[in-house]
Amino acid sequence: MNTKSLKIAVASGKGGTGKTLVAINLALSVGADQVLDCDVEEPNDHIFLKPSEIKSEPVELLVPVIDEEKCTYCRKCAEFCQYNALFVAGETAMVFNELCHSCGGCKLVCPENAITEQPRSIGEIFTGNAKGIELVYGKLNIGEAIAVPIIAAVKERSKEEGLVILDSPPGSACPVVESVMDTDYVIMVTEPTPFGLHDLEVATEVVRQLGIPLGVVVNFAGIGDRGVYEYCEKMGIPIIMEIPYDRHIAELYSRGTPFTDEMTEWKPKFKQLLERIKEELQ
Repeated sequence: MNTKSLKIAVASGKGGTGKTLVAINLALSVGADQVLDCDVEEPNDHIFLKPSEIKSEPVELLVPVIDEEKCTYCRKCAEFCQYNALFVAGETAMVFNELCHSCGGCKLVCPENAITEQPRSIGEIFTGNAKGIELVYGKLNIGEAIAVPIIAAVKERSKEEGLVILDSPPGSACPVVESVMDTDYVIMVTEPTPFGLHDLEVATEVVRQLGIPLGVVVNFAGIGDRGVYEYCEKMGIPIIMEIPYDRHIAELYSRGTPFTDEMTEWKPKFKQLLERIKEELQ
């Protein structure tokens, strides 16, 4: 870990556990330098931070274009593509842009040089400032299937120094892997229910395979059962914070208000959370 920088990803196995709640309140309580909202299919950190002077720029991918005057319909491009983004039958060649991962392989294997590439917009990146924090978030265009390039574009704007908080998408698939990759620590947010436990097990295994240190924040503490606590004890995963099932926290969240703005007694608790993470990384 670079002593001048600390990148903490906030993730979860399932949606609705409170990732954004933890990410935003941690960032505000400790004075983070930057927040990256990597949940590009449903970004909402801006609702709480309310950034000003937002700048946007498109994110584009290169997709193949087939020149049928040169194409001999040999099918080499379709055979190469592992994502079935190209279809060749008879004297018909088609490209399914939404499936293309922009690897450029089809262009390389085409023996007739019949394939060129053109840019296609798949979403946008937004940048703004709020409460002394730079916020960067992405938004995937409706109908697009591949979120990873937008997440990668968000992370390209990560500061090289200071504290950076990454709000990851839920789950344990490719978008999560892209979000937590190259971070120093992962806060895994869960709820103490059988559903929370099941998805926590899957998500923590992904993070452990990546070799990234992690700790668990139990949100909605006081409901459900002890399964999450028993799992963490068995696996040697530290529970670094508990947030109770509290109606007032929920009401503030529903209004787009970080709960530490009004419940200021929680700010020292988030500061202690950060100190504990730093101690574990030493």
